[in-house]
Amino acid sequence: MPDTPAAPTARSTPTAAAELSAEDGKLVVLARGARARVGAVEGAAVRDQDGRTYAAASVALPSLTLTALQLAVASAVAAGASRLEAAVVVTEASTLDGAGHAAVRDLAADAPIHVAAPDGTVLGTVTQ
Repeated sequence: MPDTPAAPTARSTPTAAAELSAEDGKLVVLARGARARVGAVEGAAVRDQDGRTYAAASVALPSLTLTALQLAVASAVAAGASRLEAAVVVTEASTLDGAGHAAVRDLAADAPIHVAAPDGTVLGTVTQ
């Protein structure tokens, strides 16, 4: 069995919060809802090249751990998305996890990733 590369663990610090478009504001609402629905540590939402949205919460099982952003990206890919326009993570952390960041960058080198607090306040945006 080939070795699989370890998931990135570095955390990205968002820059100053960008002014959100109405469409990105909807992603914040979806991510907050996904997080609240199951009482998860974080929620995330992404928008694909066709404007479709996907929301998810973090998963922590004995046999499977996924960040909310990884799961939202996986849902988009499973539905046929080939590019992402934007992403949002709602979390209590002040940084973006490396694994979720890498998942978004697999589909879009330039999509903004907005990091928001549980109350929906955007803390900052990662653009690289």
